[in-house]
Amino acid sequence: MEIAFEQLLSRRPVAADEQSLAFVRGRTVAVTGGGGSIGAELCRQIAARQPRRLIVIDIYENNAFAIEQELLAAYGDELDLRVYIASVRDAARIEAIFAAERPDLVLHAAAHKHVPLMEASPGEAIKNNVFGTLNTARAAVSAGAARFVLISTDKAVYPTSIMGATKRVCERIMQLFAGGGTVFTAVRFGNVLGSNGSVVQLFAEQLRRGQPLTVTDPRMTRYFMTAAEAAQLVLSAAAMAEGGEIFVLDMGEPVSIDAIARRMIVLAGADVPIRYTGLRPGERLTEVCLTDAPSLRPTACPAIFVSRDAPLDCASFTAQLDALHVAAAKPALTLAEAEAALRVLVPEFRREAAD
Repeated sequence: MEIAFEQLLSRRPVAADEQSLAFVRGRTVAVTGGGGSIGAELCRQIAARQPRRLIVIDIYENNAFAIEQELLAAYGDELDLRVYIASVRDAARIEAIFAAERPDLVLHAAAHKHVPLMEASPGEAIKNNVFGTLNTARAAVSAGAARFVLISTDKAVYPTSIMGATKRVCERIMQLFAGGGTVFTAVRFGNVLGSNGSVVQLFAEQLRRGQPLTVTDPRMTRYFMTAAEAAQLVLSAAAMAEGGEIFVLDMGEPVSIDAIARRMIVLAGADVPIRYTGLRPGERLTEVCLTDAPSLRPTACPAIFVSRDAPLDCASFTAQLDALHVAAAKPALTLAEAEAALRVLVPEFRREAAD
């Protein structure tokens, strides 16, 4: 079934300032994870604003091929497009790509994001999210990139999952590199409606099959945005960044997952029940409201706010990263071992108590 995702929001979509989005015009922009939901939308938004060159980096060749073909069909020879199959976990490969392409702006969207899967494979979450970010940041500095934007998540705020904790470490890595020749910043947002593996996709597939819609808990809520909003937030942050900040979007009120399921049943004209399955490992009932933090201050864009973390002890943080790297290299890393290693860097990492 086709869903207009705006129908599922509890607010009007945020309209970004075109002047800030035009920041990419005439620049060489690299997007890691460029074939994923957010990465591909970033590529679409960038391609529409006349970059000097667009560099797409993704380890999944089918996604990379899909966005390549879409952009070639839309822009042909008008767009200087380079597509690379590469993993951010391969430091030498990323270094070589950046050395050859010399991006002005790096948008780092490559990450493992599925909370329950990362609970089952915590070492992979650490290697891909934390050290993939570290590799990409180092390559950006070596290549002389002017700006680097990390795509983060609301799950990094007081994280209750391995995935959220790894993304919180990534935000601190932005601080580690701040103050040099490359401007490093992070952008946090909530769930993206219709993204790969999202609850909306799951519900749509269940409706197509005539199956019950599976909701973990009737009380569960999430903050949502559209892919276009997410991409525009990232580009606006890239334009506004001074270094070391975390940008967040005012995403309105939280949306009930149960209400989304019921709305989709109505929109589809279906007659299927809802089945409650219980919280999965690492999940929490509600996400933290990003715009509640007292440290937030407004920006030139009314819907975007910015904050800064407490100063980072770089020597201590680097030593902790080294210890985390040793832990993640263990082939049979257990969940308990991963939690212990991450909690050194993210003391606020706490499991949500069973209700």
